[in-house]
Amino acid sequence: MTYDYIITGAGPAGCVLAHRLSEDPTVKVLLLEAGGSDRHPLFHMPAGFAKMTKGVGSWGWSTVPQKHLGDRVLRYTQAKVIGGGSSINAQIYTRGNAADYDSWASEEGAEGWDYRHVLPYFKRAEDNQRFADDYHGYGGPLGVSMPSAPLPICDAYIRAGQEYGMPYNPDFNGRQQAGVGYYQLTQRDQRRSSAAMSYLAPIRSRKNLTIRTGAHVHRILLEGQRAVGVEYAERGQMLTARANREVIVSSGAIGSPKLLLQSGIGPAGHLRSVGVPVTHDLPGVGGNLQDHLDLFVIAECTGDHTYDGVAKLHRTLWAGIQYVLFRTGPVASSLFETGGFWYADKAAQAPDIQFHLGLGSGIEAGVTRLRNAGVTLNSAHLRPRSRGTVRLSAADPTAAPLIDPNYWADPYDRAMSLEGLRMAREIFRQPALRSYILDERLPGSDKVSDEALFDYACASAKTDHHPVGTCKMGVDDMAVVDPQLRVRGLTGLRVCDTSIIPRVPSCNTNAPAVMVGEKGSDLIRGLDPLPPQLFRANLNEAPSIGR
Repeated sequence: MTYDYIITGAGPAGCVLAHRLSEDPTVKVLLLEAGGSDRHPLFHMPAGFAKMTKGVGSWGWSTVPQKHLGDRVLRYTQAKVIGGGSSINAQIYTRGNAADYDSWASEEGAEGWDYRHVLPYFKRAEDNQRFADDYHGYGGPLGVSMPSAPLPICDAYIRAGQEYGMPYNPDFNGRQQAGVGYYQLTQRDQRRSSAAMSYLAPIRSRKNLTIRTGAHVHRILLEGQRAVGVEYAERGQMLTARANREVIVSSGAIGSPKLLLQSGIGPAGHLRSVGVPVTHDLPGVGGNLQDHLDLFVIAECTGDHTYDGVAKLHRTLWAGIQYVLFRTGPVASSLFETGGFWYADKAAQAPDIQFHLGLGSGIEAGVTRLRNAGVTLNSAHLRPRSRGTVRLSAADPTAAPLIDPNYWADPYDRAMSLEGLRMAREIFRQPALRSYILDERLPGSDKVSDEALFDYACASAKTDHHPVGTCKMGVDDMAVVDPQLRVRGLTGLRVCDTSIIPRVPSCNTNAPAVMVGEKGSDLIRGLDPLPPQLFRANLNEAPSIGR
């Protein structure tokens, strides 16, 4: 079959691309997704996130041993379902700091990707329940709302954050990023607003859009220096689809470089070492991997203040009834509804630590669950200096990739991460939480030295599921795509997802992924970019450039 556009991967950016490109009824669009459908109700229940990091709808990959974390191998959840990460994440809607995007343009050569130019695309995507101002829009495909029924411990945590010294912030995506408060969530009517539900579900009847699930793309087909189609496996058959205009790789920060490498596009030496014929020597493919490493404090509660008790069978059944009948109760919670942004490096010009309050213990895979009710405070260093790689383990397209985030390769990252952990412990010790928290259980109040905290981190640290950068956008020799998202040295081929992000933004990465899809769709269609945002306030008052 022949199409105008072939999109590989139905993650957040891929869903946006399918929606926008198929708006033109004269073009034919093919969307290929290796994963399955999102019909299972867990994908739509906000609290279903707790099952997702344990393997539901994911590839089941892990990292290589992390030499700066005592050679630990970390579980590395990557989505394998339509909607991608937006179908299995904690639904936290954060965009980062204005300085993040300004650095893409000023320091990475990504012209047109500074904050003023990307903000209109964030707004175009958004259907915000509460805000309509310089920073927010409504009427877009993506539902964004406030938590529907937060627990009393959430307010206590916000008071504790203020006692610690952070100001209350009603909107982390507005003028000021720093502070403590409630997260906005990608939910609509107490259901997950994934990219699949918000961008694909309303347009599935378009005759010019073909969606294939269970379709694993093995390689991009090149004729000379032009991409002309893809080869993919579906139901045990190898099939070929051709693209008259472009092939758009949108398989995520791990999947996109993997697909390029499988196609012979990447560092020639690595490709030869695994037996893949070199079709285009491009050294930056699979490099520049960045991710947020998460450290956490878990405390035992004085009573049933979180959702841990819901695991008991009779309470699980009642929670399900509550949700089905009234869209209320524990199932309507994302389990991470409050958090904050603050400073570990006192010289930082923008917040460099993010907190997520988890309404229980053992919410995510590999995290300790207490016997009694517990509460978790995650902390992540937002601007790591360490860089890792994605490489092939074999020429076989079905083989798992070698994922090496190279956490803490730079000692600065270790120092800032441990400082963030100390900050989280101090927040839990504030007066506002004394009636809720009995005692810290992890790391444990006896763990105070750098060495003890380092050992704890090596044993328990986890990914925050925010990989980016492996097909980075820019103008230097290690750039994979230019600011138009075109793969350097080839025609008819672009990459459009979080892999093109040159520096990880200071936030969860679902909202930036949707923005990349929105802006990328205009670049692909040759449309004039949306006009840059003009602020009534000075730009220096946009998401906090200073304290």
